[in-house]
This record gives sequence, structure tokens and C-alpha cells, in this order.
Amino acid sequence: MALAGIELSLDTVSMLLALVAMETVLSADNAVVLAALAQPIHDSHQRQQVLNWGLVIAFALRVGLLFTATWVVHFWQVELLGAGYLLWLGGKHFWPQLMGDIPGSEPTPDPSGNSLMRVIGLIALTDLAFSLDSVTTAIALSDQLWLVITGCAIGVITLRFLAGLFVRCLEEYVYLQDAAYLAVLGVGLQLLCKVIHPAMVPPQSAVLGVIAALFAWGFSKRVEMEG
Repeated sequence: MALAGIELSLDTVSMLLALVAMETVLSADNAVVLAALAQPIHDSHQRQQVLNWGLVIAFALRVGLLFTATWVVHFWQVELLGAGYLLWLGGKHFWPQLMGDIPGSEPTPDPSGNSLMRVIGLIALTDLAFSLDSVTTAIALSDQLWLVITGCAIGVITLRFLAGLFVRCLEEYVYLQDAAYLAVLGVGLQLLCKVIHPAMVPPQSAVLGVIAALFAWGFSKRVEMEG
């Protein structure tokens, strides 16, 4: 009996590690996007607070998604909304560039209180849209809800750490922000393909390969320092 208990504990730990690893790998592009959403906030304390509150709400939404996942998967409209939101978010970033207006050419003031709340909302919604696939995958890995929630919590904490790290990286690398929003468009298209025709969805290995290529490009050029 003792050996069985030890075996069960080892299985539980290995499953938890698998869930955390999955959340970390699948959250890398998500973290860059959340960092890009928070980057316009110049005050570092406000930026940290926005990321903290945004991810607290995001965690609550993820848990809500976990409890309703078996119901949500039967409604393709949910994934369509997630796809539409991500495509809108990516398009919103690239549209000024397509129109010849280069972002960042003029200094922008720190957001007001209402704008800070808007950024918090955007962070929570963006994380939820990114989580539509990973949450259902996590449930497929384990039917123990407490274990999935624990893995999700550790994943969100890791996401917060990565987002804070990437905020600094966005200031150092020229292409990183564009790479992040290309990943947003990619995830949005992936969700859209899943709604239209699931057979069109590329394998996870191909998706991870594209994300890795985008990261390699994003980190390929540093910002040139004046003087």
C-alpha cells in the first residue's frame, strides 16, 4: 500500500510537471503579447500593477473556462469569437504600418486611469483567447480538476515572470513586437481554421516551429543606441 501511495504521488508530480511544461511552452508567445500591451505604460510600478491585475483576472477566467470546458467545446461560436478578437488585435497593430504611419514616431503620454483599466481588460481577454486551446489540452491530459488548476496557476505565475522579462526585451530588440503580433495573427488563424474545418489545423509541432522561427527573427536585431 505504501508503495502504491508513492507511485501515485510520483504520477501526480510527473503529471503536474507535464502540465506546467505545456503551459510554459504554449505561453511564450502569449507572454510577449501581454508585454507589448503593457509596454506603453511608462511608469514601471503602474506597468507591474497592470500586469498583476490583468493576470489575476486572467487566472479567474481560465478557472471559469476549466469548469465550463466540456460545455464550451460544443459551441464553435466561442472559438470564433476568440479568433476574431486575436485577428482584430493583430490587425490593429499592423494597420498603421500598412497605412504608412510608423508607430512610436511620436512620444505617447502615460495612460490615464481609464486607459489602465482598458489595458488590464485587454491583458485578461488576450490570455483567455490564447488559453482556449491549452485549457482543453490540459483537461485531456488529466481528469483531476485540482491538478489542472494547480498547473494553470503555476503557468500564470510563469507567464507573469516572462511578461515582465519581455517588457525589457521589447525595448532592446527591433522586431520582437512585430513577431509577437504575427504570433497573435497565427493563433487567431489557427482558431479560425479549427472552426471552419478542423482538418485544416496544423499539427502542434508545426505551430511550435513557426513560433520558434518568429522568436528567432524577433531577437535577431538589437536597437541601435545613439551616440
